[in-house]
Amino acid sequence: MLSILRKIAIFLLACLLAAGPAHAQGRGPLVLAAASLQEAMNQAADAWAARKHPRPVISFASSAALARQIEAGAPADLFVSADEDWMNHVAGKGLIRPSTRTAFLSNRLVLIAPAASTARLTIARGFPLARALGNGRLAMADPDAVPAGKYGKAALTRLGVWTAVAPKVARAENVRAALALVERGAAPFGIVYATDARASTQVKVIGVFPPATHPPITYPIALLKTSTDPQAEAFRRFLISREGKAIFVRHGFTAR
Repeated sequence: MLSILRKIAIFLLACLLAAGPAHAQGRGPLVLAAASLQEAMNQAADAWAARKHPRPVISFASSAALARQIEAGAPADLFVSADEDWMNHVAGKGLIRPSTRTAFLSNRLVLIAPAASTARLTIARGFPLARALGNGRLAMADPDAVPAGKYGKAALTRLGVWTAVAPKVARAENVRAALALVERGAAPFGIVYATDARASTQVKVIGVFPPATHPPITYPIALLKTSTDPQAEAFRRFLISREGKAIFVRHGFTAR
């Protein structure tokens, strides 16, 4: 897997080098951001551009996929992860500038169903999620790698229902892919962040997982060691500023 990603990263790097330096072409810094940040991060980029800066280029995927791309050499300036583990992974490889690492947002984990669903469940220890699924599947980001899935697995384990639910999990590549499965009715239930559910009119929240059932959901940001864009650090500072955080709060995130 790493060798494939390295080849992809080398190809992307070659394309960028052929096009010339990003700042020379009027492009902003390249930001690798967790999939759950899509609407808020794009609005933040628009706000930054409105200040007469080049608009940042943003690539969204699971934090796991982004961290592996960074490890493989993909050219980028900023990394925003949906958990500390994948930022730790990148930091452990010596690929970030440690002094720029900041956890600036948090989120909540929710159980969702299609908007037309009449299902009712109370999230509590031993709650009958497996029975409610019947022959259906529980949409989750990959619980072995992707933050939203890892948080979800931790919560279901703490509540004593993971063993019964695990065989019925539909593993998605990221939290937005899990959301999409529920939106189109391919799964009767899903576990996503509260902000993902808020961004969709096609799902509804069945319940919120108590924070004590899973590790704290945090979003750290850091400047990558290979960054050469002169705007990257300034954009990072904007994102973690009161004004920048306010944009994310309007989308349902909690500022830290």
